[in-house]
Amino acid sequence: MYRPEKYQKDDMKFVFSFIKNHPFATVIMNGQRLLATHIPVLTEGGEEKWKLFTHLANHNEQASLLKDGTEALVIFHGPHSYISSSWYENKGISTWDYTAVHVNAKVEVQSRKELEASLEKLVKHFEKNQQEPVYYHDISRQEVEDHLPLITGFWLEPFKVEGIAKLHQAYPEKDVKSVVSHLKASNDPMEQEVGEIIKKENSI
Repeated sequence: MYRPEKYQKDDMKFVFSFIKNHPFATVIMNGQRLLATHIPVLTEGGEEKWKLFTHLANHNEQASLLKDGTEALVIFHGPHSYISSSWYENKGISTWDYTAVHVNAKVEVQSRKELEASLEKLVKHFEKNQQEPVYYHDISRQEVEDHLPLITGFWLEPFKVEGIAKLHQAYPEKDVKSVVSHLKASNDPMEQEVGEIIKKENSI
């Protein structure tokens, strides 16, 4: 990933928190052509030592690439926004601010037992805040048995992790404050969020 030094975010506290807060990822693998799937990817472990887990439908073309040792690139996307130069004191070149984490990892196919444990964690993660959550054990066993042969679960063991936060670092403070003000005044929740993290990153 292209990352000018001032935007690099490689400390594990940032990376681990970012992945946990933005679990819907793009998983890319290279077969006869590049293939990508957009799926939820969760962490197993703690900040110091972790790996990822997810699953694919077997009728997904990418599932044929799921073999132990296959390399995957997992992209976690954070909030992003267009930044107009009309917000600067001196009008000029507009830009885009964004955050992301890239994880290069090796695939390890899960056993059925591991797959079921992963599915239980996945369902709990996303259901726990629902008013009437439906957990894995609430699903009929017959439905589970019918579904399991149709998917393949896998671990993703990271060997290279890169974070980036392009948030108007090193810009004049007056321009940064203006950018924050415009974004926070937006009706778009993502733009408001970008405004908030720019403010935090630049301590203004």
